Amino acid sequence: MREAAALPLQAPPEVPAAGAFDAEPQLQASGPQEWRVSGDWTLLALRGRYEEFRQRISAARKAPGEPLWDLRGLGRLDTAGALTLWQGWGEKPPARLLWLPEHVTLFAQFMQASATPRQRPGLGPGLEWAGAQLLAFARHAIDLVALIGRLLLDLGQMLRRPALIGWREISANIFRTGAQALPITALVGFLVGLTLSYLISKQLKTYGADIFVINILGLAVLRELGPLLAAIIVAGRSGSAMTAQIGVMRVTEELDALSVMGISHTVRLVAPKVLALALSLPLVALWTAALMMLGGMAAARVQLGLDPLQFLDMLPRVVQPANLWLGWSKSVLFGGLIALLACHFGLRVKPNTESLGQGVTQSVVTAITLVIVVDAIFAVLFSNVGI
Repeated sequence: MREAAALPLQAPPEVPAAGAFDAEPQLQASGPQEWRVSGDWTLLALRGRYEEFRQRISAARKAPGEPLWDLRGLGRLDTAGALTLWQGWGEKPPARLLWLPEHVTLFAQFMQASATPRQRPGLGPGLEWAGAQLLAFARHAIDLVALIGRLLLDLGQMLRRPALIGWREISANIFRTGAQALPITALVGFLVGLTLSYLISKQLKTYGADIFVINILGLAVLRELGPLLAAIIVAGRSGSAMTAQIGVMRVTEELDALSVMGISHTVRLVAPKVLALALSLPLVALWTAALMMLGGMAAARVQLGLDPLQFLDMLPRVVQPANLWLGWSKSVLFGGLIALLACHFGLRVKPNTESLGQGVTQSVVTAITLVIVVDAIFAVLFSNVGI
């Protein structure tokens, strides 16, 4: 500092004996443009007078010229007193300052804070949040593409060496994701078909077009609702279980043990789950569609008096087989996508329970969202098929 840097090297003036200083904090003009700070500038001495001294110091600082501040007469000075002086000076050291070496330490913390460059104003909380979400999505997309690449390479190796295929794991996953999912999909499918047929029948009955309930229900169920409903249920039921299983293996360090033994995660964990769900979901979707049609027939019987045998007889005539094959092909893709996302989020779980819960939640939400997006893409691309 211009004068402050050199003055600590000079011999300080004689300090009076203990008790010679006035305990009251003092700010006095000792000459033209000279201010003498004396007394005890401590938390107790300044209580109730902080604003008074800050205003006096600020007024002296704003006077014409560069005033000289003499702190050598201070008795005691703590952080509260130093902060009062610092704020009165406008949070910067004055150009002309006389102080003692022991004062430097107290003011150094304020000087360092003021020397730190202020951060540039951000883009706003909304844009910052959107940018963070976009970066997170990009990381997930890159990791997912890498997982797909490793899976394809390992599938090629498994085809060359069939002994690597985990038939037991595939069978167990087909049982868990397929057979054990039949009751819940049957119940939900029957109730959805019942509700859908009831609403459609009520509207068609108004225009005397009762028989067209078969066309609408058959096309909607076999082409869209059956595969979509089965995929959503399986994503919430089996996808979360897959993510939790792999996440618990991360918490218990079983994945690290597999890596140490040289066993590929994709061969041992990912590939069996993807293959099993890609095989089982089309069957679950067909089962769900059948129960939805059964519920639709029951509602049509009650609402329109339509005979179930007539319903079954007309269904193959008004709904082309291409709709059934389209629904099946979508179910294969849905199954592989759900299992792949479940494994992706499971492998990203960190070894703590909080991360495990977040991974399961993200897995289910992402799988359901992507299933709906893919279904919408299929609907647009194949809008002229089977209609």
